[in-house]
Amino acid sequence: MIKRVNTPLTDEVVQTLAAGDHVALSGKIYTVSDAAHKKLVQYLGYGRKLPVDLSNQVIYYAVATPTPPGRILGSAGPTTAERMDDYTPALLGQGVKGVIAKGYRKAEVLQAMRHHRAVYFGATCGIATLLSMYIKKVRLAAYPQLGAEAIYEYTAVDLPLVVNNDIHGGDLQREGRIAYAITQGN
Repeated sequence: MIKRVNTPLTDEVVQTLAAGDHVALSGKIYTVSDAAHKKLVQYLGYGRKLPVDLSNQVIYYAVATPTPPGRILGSAGPTTAERMDDYTPALLGQGVKGVIAKGYRKAEVLQAMRHHRAVYFGATCGIATLLSMYIKKVRLAAYPQLGAEAIYEYTAVDLPLVVNNDIHGGDLQREGRIAYAITQGN
């Protein structure tokens, strides 16, 4: 069963999501790359207001790619979550309710996600062009000087995701590793 989820996310919706759930996410999401993460956390350190209100929002660890003729964006593939782990807790503290990426998260990030009631969605890597078809609108939201790593606001319709980590301690990747070890006799 696919759960249809809309942004902005609420605590009530996040509460219903469990590791392994298949989700069709619709609404606004924000691309936040390495450079944009660093800049956002620096702003917070200086006591400055963020250029984008991230309360109850979902951020997508992705960068802009060249846009082919007749399309609104190039590919929309996820980047590795662990690269953002040093910055993630600070942004969760600003009200971020969901992140989209690929790969594992550090224990400190998973703890911060439970504390701030946020969920980690996994996007399938290797199908970036296909994922871009679920993005219906693109708008530059902040930091144009960062070029491809600027923050973009995407409007998604039924973006296919899987809940990797939930607020209840569910961890799809850990469960998968355990299941694999059992089948291998380890």
